[in-house]
Amino acid sequence: MNVLSQAYTYAADNSDQLITALGQHLMLVAIPLAIGLVVGLPLGLLSARSRAASTVLMNTFNSLRVIPSLAILFLAIPYFGLSFESAAIALTLLVMPPILISTDVGFRGIDPAIREAAFGMGMTSGQVLRQIEIPLALPVIVAGIKTATIEVIASATLAAFIGGGGLGSFITLGFALYDNAVLLVGAIPVAILALIAELSLSSLQRAVQPPTSRA
Repeated sequence: MNVLSQAYTYAADNSDQLITALGQHLMLVAIPLAIGLVVGLPLGLLSARSRAASTVLMNTFNSLRVIPSLAILFLAIPYFGLSFESAAIALTLLVMPPILISTDVGFRGIDPAIREAAFGMGMTSGQVLRQIEIPLALPVIVAGIKTATIEVIASATLAAFIGGGGLGSFITLGFALYDNAVLLVGAIPVAILALIAELSLSSLQRAVQPPTSRA
């Protein structure tokens, strides 16, 4: 409890720095996620439609998943330097696999008979995609987005090692000073952000679940 009290005092005394770090952290989460969604969703659909595209995309992005987050961040340094931009680009590579893979799995999991019935009713390809396939695939896609969101919230703390800022700057400072109170000033908000993402996206996932498959 004493450590928590010290952490609260430190946070209050350095509130401006904490707010700045929180803003940077949120940007380190939002930018990679936005890029991941804009790029990953169409690529996931393409992968589900084409066997050749699936082979290339799945092998490429699955290989990224085995590379540690910190390694990806440091690999970006020679090309983009020690900066926020470098961290954002590296984090984008981390969020892509779960989004792309979940999109591929979501669309592949749709029963072909459902598509055939929709086409038999005279629906166009666009109508089938919007009205049938996307609603059925959405719960799986949201699950991938949830995984990507929680991963990037946690991994964004590592951006401090390459000058990217964020809440990780308090964590690294706490390690350097051997001060658990300073470390908690960064760690506790990250845990809260991850919990909020988990609860909100889990609720969204249940909301978009087809009525017949809800518990």
